[in-house]
Amino acid sequence: MPHSFGMRARTRHMFKRSFKNKGMIPLSTYLITYRVGDIVDIKANAAQQKGMPHKYYHGRTGIVYNVTPSSVGVIVYKVVGNRYMEKRVNLRVEHVKHSKCRDDFLNRVKSNAAAKKEAKAKGETVLLKRLPAAPRESRTISTENNLPLTLAPVAYDTTI
Repeated sequence: MPHSFGMRARTRHMFKRSFKNKGMIPLSTYLITYRVGDIVDIKANAAQQKGMPHKYYHGRTGIVYNVTPSSVGVIVYKVVGNRYMEKRVNLRVEHVKHSKCRDDFLNRVKSNAAAKKEAKAKGETVLLKRLPAAPRESRTISTENNLPLTLAPVAYDTTI
């Protein structure tokens, strides 16, 4: 038989609901507020077939450009040939969630601002840059308790 190239072809595992998350969609999904400019992750929810994204967009991150009562419009950049094309995808809110990609950055901004304010009050400077892992500190191993051991192979002996 020829291959099937339908809209949901080869999505058996992609659109599968996770363990203990099958059945009805929780109401909290519908109560999340999305605003224009929010960064969202697209993850298709198989319990709601309406407004479902194409399998290409599953797992992609985009920016909300339009909000309607039951859906959001998301801009996703797609590689086509040698260029990035801006794709505008309209999805129901069941298929999107707020991305956590900026959480670490925003937390770092807040902690840096607090550290800067505290240092300014004390009248000193503080280093706010992230630094790569430095080499381990030098150390001397004492030979009193760590004498070298001489190992020798055990002779092979048969028990036949």
